[in-house]
Amino acid sequence: MALLNWHEDFIVHLVSLVRPKVYVELGLYHCALFNRIIPFAEQLIGVDISTEAYKYMQQSSKTRFFNGTTQELAKELKSNPLQIDMLFIDADHSKEAVLQDFKDFFPFIAPHGLILLHDTHPGNEQMIQPEWCGTAYLAAEELSRETGSYELMTIPLSPGLTICRKRQVQLAWQEKA
Repeated sequence: MALLNWHEDFIVHLVSLVRPKVYVELGLYHCALFNRIIPFAEQLIGVDISTEAYKYMQQSSKTRFFNGTTQELAKELKSNPLQIDMLFIDADHSKEAVLQDFKDFFPFIAPHGLILLHDTHPGNEQMIQPEWCGTAYLAAEELSRETGSYELMTIPLSPGLTICRKRQVQLAWQEKA
């Protein structure tokens, strides 16, 4: 099982280096990753349709639990915009849902902000089941075709993690405000 969760250590290390002001995680389950990120981000929002997830969230003045769908949070952000420095998409693992989350949240991602997509390199056909990786890998494949305002790459280790950086130019300090 540890091999299936390698992405958690990787993301925690990445967050410890990047130090995002705002971190948003779509799909919490038992908050295993979310809670480990609290020391490294200024504000964290965890989203889950299950109220059960809240019971696992470490309470802090920096954390907020949003009980609802990812689309409901995106709708709230349209009324109360927030600039997100790092977004982890790991809610519904279907191609359609991952693409929808990417599209809905992309406008709120800071320039050179990161979007992490989970379950984008299932190790075998069995892992394509909805309860595992689903068809999230197809979303990464589709997103890789249109990279005018972002770049992305997938770490080819099951279950997969795709890292996307929103950018217009290569160097963050050259980006127009």
